[in-house]
Amino acid sequence: MPELPEVETIVRALKAGGREGPPAVGRVLAGGQVLWERTLATPAAAQFSQRLLGQTLADASRRGKFIQLSLTRDTLLFHLRMSGDLRVETTTTDEGTPRPLAAHDRLLLLFDDGIRLVLNDPRKFGRAWLVTDPNEVLSGLGPEPLDSAFTAANLAARLKGRQRAIKTLLLDQTVVAGLGNIYTDEALHLAKIHPLTPAAALTVLEIEHLWLSIRSVLQEGIQSNGASIDWVYRGGDFQNHFRAYGRKGQPCPVCGTMIERILVGQRGTHFCPICQPPHR
Repeated sequence: MPELPEVETIVRALKAGGREGPPAVGRVLAGGQVLWERTLATPAAAQFSQRLLGQTLADASRRGKFIQLSLTRDTLLFHLRMSGDLRVETTTTDEGTPRPLAAHDRLLLLFDDGIRLVLNDPRKFGRAWLVTDPNEVLSGLGPEPLDSAFTAANLAARLKGRQRAIKTLLLDQTVVAGLGNIYTDEALHLAKIHPLTPAAALTVLEIEHLWLSIRSVLQEGIQSNGASIDWVYRGGDFQNHFRAYGRKGQPCPVCGTMIERILVGQRGTHFCPICQPPHR
């Protein structure tokens, strides 16, 4: 579930502290521990702790939905998938006793000052990669939707001649990086575009509205620290401002018509039948 705004919020907390934890950037690693072996895509779990030992977590950044931790020699990438989250905490309680791990903790980074970074993932879909070159994992991603280089013309070029439904294309991380089900539904509602509209059928003006809407809902999501749904992701508020996503049977905030839900590419999709009429 974590999409660009949720991942961006996590990255900012890793750098400056927040989300009930201290910052992680600037600390020296004393090792790591893999609690669910499939969480670690590479290297082998037996090498993980030894390879981390002594490296400094120099910076944290985001690429699409990936969290990128820049270490002294390597890069550690996380993709949280459906239910992953990261937290930073002390290894001991205020009373000085060892802090117990939580249910569904899958991977630990241990720092030499009594702090740890924990990947928690109830559904076990999240993955981590410890690599020397992050492009080994990230090279196929499309542009960042909030970058100045991502323009309406750039989006139009990526959609040109594509007959797939616009909802499906926006979820394709090679087209635009970072969008998921929530913010795609929100952007399409704001742009007044039906999710089943073939991308090639969009006019230049519709694409410009869509480009502006994508950037707008992502910026709103970041300002709200993302969206917290079903306790998968902690601390966000954007779920209280949804226009369409998850609001089946509730009135559209623009026209009052009941929001409908359909499947597009096997993904639950929410839209207003009046504000987002089918393409003719």
